Amino acid sequence: MRRQLFYIPFSLTLLFLFILILILGFSFLFFGVVISAFTKIGFSVGDALLILILSLLGSGINIPLMTLRSDTPIVKESYIRIFGVSYRVPVQRVIRNETTIAVNVGGAVVPVLISAYLLTRFPCSLLFAGAGILIVTIITHSIARPIRGIGIATPALVPPLAATLAAVLLTSVIQIPGCPVDQCRVVTAYAGGVLGTLIGADLLNLKKIKNLGAPIASIGGAGTFDGIFLSGLIALLLI
Repeated sequence: MRRQLFYIPFSLTLLFLFILILILGFSFLFFGVVISAFTKIGFSVGDALLILILSLLGSGINIPLMTLRSDTPIVKESYIRIFGVSYRVPVQRVIRNETTIAVNVGGAVVPVLISAYLLTRFPCSLLFAGAGILIVTIITHSIARPIRGIGIATPALVPPLAATLAAVLLTSVIQIPGCPVDQCRVVTAYAGGVLGTLIGADLLNLKKIKNLGAPIASIGGAGTFDGIFLSGLIALLLI
């Protein structure tokens, strides 16, 4: 009789419940971290929860803005027969590509509206935010890379790190009377992470997108908390 060397010491039902509890635990932790980040910039818990829900629901919604068309020349081989002999002849053809430029609701529209709200609510932060946006735009644009068939790719952590460092350095070096440092730092980090990524990665690379062959290019990313939204969120968490 063969002995069973490997066996599960508990039931599959218990294993399923453990995995479910683990997933729910991480979900609640994630929700708590996100809500904590938005309460840091002056939103109530209810407002933060609403922003989170809108971002989750809007992450799958892409609003078409325009369609870019480009012609890509390709060379194909054709064969002709002359007096019973086949000859290979290269033939150049043109393939027309169409790329739809869209804006993601959860990844771009919501964070841009939040940035606009913060800048109008705390106007003393405009100088810091403008400088932070410029710094993040330059850094993001320098590292953004066009990838054929996909679109513009940017390392996820570089824009928020740049926004955080810019916010800390700017508010440490420059002092504006009547403008609280902590308030200016948070607004600068969020606006820099969101608008700097939007301008540097997406808007300044629109001319390159049409030649990449991607069927759709979504500003802000097509996934939950992707792209621009993630940059602003991580910047808040790092402050």
